[in-house]
Amino acid sequence: MNVRGARDAPRTQQAGCVVSVVDQKAVELPPRISEASVADYFALLKPRVMSLVIFTALVGLMIAPGHVHPVLGFISILCIAVGAGASGALNMALEGDIDVLMSRTANRPIPRGRITRGEAMGFGLTLSFFSVMTLGALVNWYAGGLLAFTIFFYVVIYTMGLKRRTAQNIVIGGAAGALPPVVAWAAATGSLSMEPLLLFLIIFFWTPPHFWALALFRSDDYARAGVPMLPVVAGPDATRLQILLYTIVLVAIAAAPWPLGYFDWVYGVTSLILGAGMLVLAIQVYRHRTGSQALRATRRLFAFSILYLFALFAVLLLDVVAKALAPLIW
Repeated sequence: MNVRGARDAPRTQQAGCVVSVVDQKAVELPPRISEASVADYFALLKPRVMSLVIFTALVGLMIAPGHVHPVLGFISILCIAVGAGASGALNMALEGDIDVLMSRTANRPIPRGRITRGEAMGFGLTLSFFSVMTLGALVNWYAGGLLAFTIFFYVVIYTMGLKRRTAQNIVIGGAAGALPPVVAWAAATGSLSMEPLLLFLIIFFWTPPHFWALALFRSDDYARAGVPMLPVVAGPDATRLQILLYTIVLVAIAAAPWPLGYFDWVYGVTSLILGAGMLVLAIQVYRHRTGSQALRATRRLFAFSILYLFALFAVLLLDVVAKALAPLIW
């Protein structure tokens, strides 16, 4: 290269500094323009998870004693939903490095490069702040405090503390997903009682069989990402046993509110029927350990577990609606 030519290369003067066009590193690149759409930011909220949170929270709100003003009830559910979405966004921001390695999560906005981890973090923190402050200021601070704790537990305890360190991540972390009906009850009453705690226990013990069934047929994903899910650490057979044991406990806890007098016989019978189906599928997962039968059994349990929780909570909601409409009909 001609040294003199390089020395004599054109120069531009900006803000008192002479910058050679040969010195590419000295030229600042324009700021990144985000390509994210509204749909990308909505995906950060984990809408499928959020829909389950909204439904369980609605049930917690509706079965609470007393009367809740419709506006305050709407604000409560909205804040709980936004708080859940904020948790999802923060979770994606913190797990962008492993989401790109898993086929189940590779199409999320951060792995696709639509949103940066910093943008997702800012979005999640903003939603967290406003959801907690709005619930506290407009409804009550007891519910606001519980919502803040729920977000903290999911993001800090589960995502940052447990998920990459222990095979019991989903067991302990499941507490965050079980709290929305408790928050909703607190929003309606300003206190806690046995009913929301029973709902908490149902979701808490439902979570391991549900997610371990998923982990069984997605174990390669988790192994590739280095996430110590139970099938990766303890093996599929140990996971099948744990699924069966947790399902037995779940069925017993879900049926308990009926004989204890908290929920009526309609709930009790529904719980027993759904519990029998859940138990049969868990036994099939335990028995079928190889081949297409094993895969089919885990997929069936995963799908039915969603129906199980939805139907169980729907019965409680329909019972409240029926009792409210009965005086108008008869």
